[in-house]
Amino acid sequence: MSSSCGSSCESSSQNSSCGSGDARLAQQDIAITRSLGKIKNKILVMSGKGGVGKSTVAVNLALCLAKKGHKVGLMDVDLHGPDVVRMLNLTGTLEPPANPDDLIPPLAFNENLKVVSLEYMMKDRDDAIIWRGPLKIQAIRQFLADMDWGELDYLIVDAPPGTGDEPLTVAQTIPGVQAVVVTTPQAVALADVRKSINFCKAVDMPIVGVVENMAGFVCPHCGETVDIFSKGGGEETARDFDLPFLGRVPMDPRVVVAGDTGTPYLSSNEDSPAIKAFDAVVTAVERRLPPGPATVNPFAATGCACTSGGCGSK
Repeated sequence: MSSSCGSSCESSSQNSSCGSGDARLAQQDIAITRSLGKIKNKILVMSGKGGVGKSTVAVNLALCLAKKGHKVGLMDVDLHGPDVVRMLNLTGTLEPPANPDDLIPPLAFNENLKVVSLEYMMKDRDDAIIWRGPLKIQAIRQFLADMDWGELDYLIVDAPPGTGDEPLTVAQTIPGVQAVVVTTPQAVALADVRKSINFCKAVDMPIVGVVENMAGFVCPHCGETVDIFSKGGGEETARDFDLPFLGRVPMDPRVVVAGDTGTPYLSSNEDSPAIKAFDAVVTAVERRLPPGPATVNPFAATGCACTSGGCGSK
């Protein structure tokens, strides 16, 4: 838009060259910036393909960070297959605030972890979400604009596999978001994860590092780890792209059972190769993205609604 739209939000909304739709989006941008302004670190957990344990990594990353005393938010933007609520056995619903102008509080899993998912808003959790791109984009933006996350050390965003509408919307809408890329050791998964890495480069989203999931199988009888897939592919891919390798996590049947029953195993106090490996991953994330006070954008609440691609933008 040109500067002829005017210098104020009011004048721009009245000017036909700005358009009421653009003004609403710009106002939503301000609400999103305000909502996220108290969050120190934003992490998008993504993968190139399905079935690599991305949601398991996202949920347990959030749980382990919360267990360490950090304030954490977990947002599920996998709109067609939201699993986070089931994996945490959350049965509540999001309640609208008494004042329509107030933000909606996410559900609290515990004192350190807040959770929001589209599944909260569905009357029947088995209903299919049959949406095209624009509806998905608007749903994610509304999640971000309307939620009262408060002060957080980490916001973990679980995205669907691939490089489509949901991860692209997160990358373009959440300021300062960084990616944790999840893969398994197989060549097929690694081919797809390279696409995810190139996606991050294309949208200028920094990558915290790569996690190699399902790196070996923990025998439920003897506790030994057996390599049933190839090993080291995630680390090699990270090295090829000059990215940090956050660690490898073996498959453990107890993790699968815990996810199905809503009692996440990796956040327990038991001692197992999977828990030790995931603790190392979380420590690596903390080292690269230390918790601390967020830098609030001083213009978030007062800036012109046209600053997002609107009046005076270049």
